[in-house]
Amino acid sequence: MNGDGAVAAVILAAGEGTRMKSGLAKVLHEICGLPMIAHVLVALSEVSPSKTVVIVGHQAAAVIERLSGGESGCAGLEFALQSERLGTGHAVMQARPALSGFTGTIMVLTGDTPLLTGSTLAGFLRFHRKMGASATVMSAVLDDASGYGRIVRDEGGDLLGIVEHKDATEKQRLIGEFNSGIFCFESDVLFPALDRVDRGNVQGEYYLTDVIGILRSEGSRVAVFRIERSDEVIGVNDREQLALAERMMKGDG
Repeated sequence: MNGDGAVAAVILAAGEGTRMKSGLAKVLHEICGLPMIAHVLVALSEVSPSKTVVIVGHQAAAVIERLSGGESGCAGLEFALQSERLGTGHAVMQARPALSGFTGTIMVLTGDTPLLTGSTLAGFLRFHRKMGASATVMSAVLDDASGYGRIVRDEGGDLLGIVEHKDATEKQRLIGEFNSGIFCFESDVLFPALDRVDRGNVQGEYYLTDVIGILRSEGSRVAVFRIERSDEVIGVNDREQLALAERMMKGDG
């Protein structure tokens, strides 16, 4: 199932980031002199993707212009436009033309996790392949995971699925293990499963997380790679978090 060893990446960077209270696209806010998405790209370079597709939306032209400047980690990118923001699944669907003919592992990341490290991504990819999984999600644990999708496991500890916070029951909201938004998918299953995702949820969106349940229902192997340092995958959503990420990157956090 695990392709020919090749890796491609899709980075979700279409969001507006209204909590930044800024005219600048969220992923272009700088940390230590680079836009936060550039730090994600530097980490991604550790797994040497043969193709990287950035999904743009809000201020697409500005994001493309900045990332086409050859800054660290930003060379050779391709871009796909998500003109309507209809969820994470819909965002990944926009990469389909760019990934036509690709065979291997497709890694999906978000552009707002600047503390993510290359060693974590390399370990994630190794784990996914060792497990022989069709899909693997990266998770972490918080005392209060409010706002995040929850990792739901069966009695044996295997992954049942991912439930978004707004769709979760009160019992599920007590789960501390959360979805980081970072995934590995095998190319032969990702887009066929996305074709089966619908918008029957509280937010009326196409959830990428629904792919996990679809694959499991088909008998495909799905897995969870839980990391110890949750700060690596906490999204930067406001100025306070931006400042904290910079302090942590400098070793002051």
